[in-house]
Amino acid sequence: MASIHPIITGVGGYVPDYILTNEELSRMVDTSDEWITTRVGIKERRILTEEGLGTSYMARKAAKQLLQKTGCDPDTIDALIVTTTTPDYKFPSTASIVLGKLGLKNAFAFDFSAACCGFLYSLDVAAGMIQSGRYKKIIVIGADKMSSICDYQDRSTCVLFGDGAGAVLVEASEDEEVGYQNSFLRTDGKGLPFLHMKAGGSVCPPSHFTVDHRLHYLYQEGRTVFRYAVTNMGDDVMKILKDNNLTADDVDWVVPHEANLRIIEAVTKRAELPMDKVVINIDHYGNTSAATIPLALWDNEANMKRGDNVIFTAFGAGFVHGASFYKWAYDGSAVEGVK
Repeated sequence: MASIHPIITGVGGYVPDYILTNEELSRMVDTSDEWITTRVGIKERRILTEEGLGTSYMARKAAKQLLQKTGCDPDTIDALIVTTTTPDYKFPSTASIVLGKLGLKNAFAFDFSAACCGFLYSLDVAAGMIQSGRYKKIIVIGADKMSSICDYQDRSTCVLFGDGAGAVLVEASEDEEVGYQNSFLRTDGKGLPFLHMKAGGSVCPPSHFTVDHRLHYLYQEGRTVFRYAVTNMGDDVMKILKDNNLTADDVDWVVPHEANLRIIEAVTKRAELPMDKVVINIDHYGNTSAATIPLALWDNEANMKRGDNVIFTAFGAGFVHGASFYKWAYDGSAVEGVK
């Protein structure tokens, strides 16, 4: 009996129309285009401004495009996973809302929470589900409306984040030459003091006090997060290279979490990988949390060829981190310009 290999067969994406530039941000907080560009590499970010629309709207847009591009029959989808830090509601799940809007009749759906590492983790979960033999087609969506939890009075954080969604279709295949190879995922549990949103959960429920004291926005201790991100992402990539007997010459693409250009540069230097193999779009999207990796794939899809060696790596609140190795399954030039 042939073994089952999970492969990515398509990518979809969505970013809002509204572009928040560094120049506009400089009129809101004490910052400048030069300050933001030199420290984090961001020039602009997309913001979902329409009232009443949340993460599920962007996730649905990305998934709908994915289905259209791949020609996949929605009735053949077995499961849908949405990974997000900014769900529409505490309950029901954002995934259930997306499933309902897409009209998926034969699938189940659930949310997955691992902050900026969510897509990497969810992709691994989907791969395991496919390898079990019980499921053949799974949509994995990374989506976040980070503007909903950003304090636009805090220049150290509000300049970093944007909104967006990316989706991939993971399918079962008997082709041994492509698809998921392996991963290394870890959680160290030390990150709570350095990256969190203090209020809104069961420890600190919403109240007049929490609203008045602006406790419903994300908090980040930048230097600590930077140090942990560089060390862990770099080490994780090197472990993936070692475990798969890969050299820098063997790697075609590195697709990192787009948190900070200086982090990406430091990670690739630590792993001794050239920057020309790294997919970067942080300059025009900012940090979209769980959406960064699928959006990077969406932007770079036309350049990717069947058999390309692709390494994903990410780091997020918790702290959570990891890397994974895929052999790309299709020639992206066939979908060039389709967005």
